[in-house]
Amino acid sequence: KVITRAASERVSRMAFDLAVRTGRSKVTIVHKANVMPQSDGLFRRVALEISEYYPEIFTDELLVDTAAYWMVKDPLRFDVVLTPNLYGDILSDMAAAWGGGLGLAPSLNLGDSVAIAEPVHGSARDITGKNIANPTAAILSAAMLLRHHWHMPDTASRVEEAVRSALKAGYHTSDINVEGALSTSAFADKIIEYL
Repeated sequence: KVITRAASERVSRMAFDLAVRTGRSKVTIVHKANVMPQSDGLFRRVALEISEYYPEIFTDELLVDTAAYWMVKDPLRFDVVLTPNLYGDILSDMAAAWGGGLGLAPSLNLGDSVAIAEPVHGSARDITGKNIANPTAAILSAAMLLRHHWHMPDTASRVEEAVRSALKAGYHTSDINVEGALSTSAFADKIIEYL
């Protein structure tokens, strides 16, 4: 894997800026610097350097395997997790279990001038065209795009509240519960009604 100082600085600043902007109080740097001192070691060193510019944010660090353990055992221990892409991809899929599953977990890859919003699970080619996918993660990913890239927090909140309202009212797709499940399009229509 390639890890550079410039990319590590950029993602570290983004994580700490996000923590400040969203009122978070802690950033946990996740790495495997003990066995990959050139790549993960560089990432760790740069992240710790950047943390010095944010004294109001508590910064700690964990090895990725230890972070996985604590994410399962005590997910509330985390606030913002700063990690190279590979570990973030694995940990976010694992953390999705706490939020109800992959169909509910949004993600946003946020750069300086571009962003890519997609469900944590990516595409689901095995169910393409079957009208059974849960659209929640895709819709909430768009809400993250609205909030963090387009700086439209009120609109993002409206989208998030529509999703919450539909789920709270008992509407869902088959990945949540087969009984009473709606199709992708029918569930999306319910969210649109609440919106």
